Amino acid sequence: MPAFIGFNTVNQFKKFTLTDFELIKRDLANALNIQQGQIPGKPQYGTTIWSYLFESQTQDTINKVLDELARVIALDPRIYVFAARAFPQENGMLIELEVETIPGTSASILTLFFDTQSRTAIVS
Repeated sequence: MPAFIGFNTVNQFKKFTLTDFELIKRDLANALNIQQGQIPGKPQYGTTIWSYLFESQTQDTINKVLDELARVIALDPRIYVFAARAFPQENGMLIELEVETIPGTSASILTLFFDTQSRTAIVS
């Protein structure tokens, strides 16, 4: 029996229900594709990561991105991050996260790509 059940229409054609880790990934992608403060009544929802991605990708900028990512993920009680690694790319930033779902017993690698050309965050 799934622990988490949700609804998704992004890239879905027949089956709109997502469960467990797939639902967590979709919810995280939603939070990372919305500028912080854009949702009425939820001023903490969303992210400011996009403002950092257009700066030079120094270690200080990478640390700010990882700190902001940690803040966004901390808003979701279903996921815990063990480690995060950032890899600057020509047209964005790739981030690998070692995560565990709560409740859960297995760790997974989550890959995030922030594409500055399309201004989208892709979670896989």
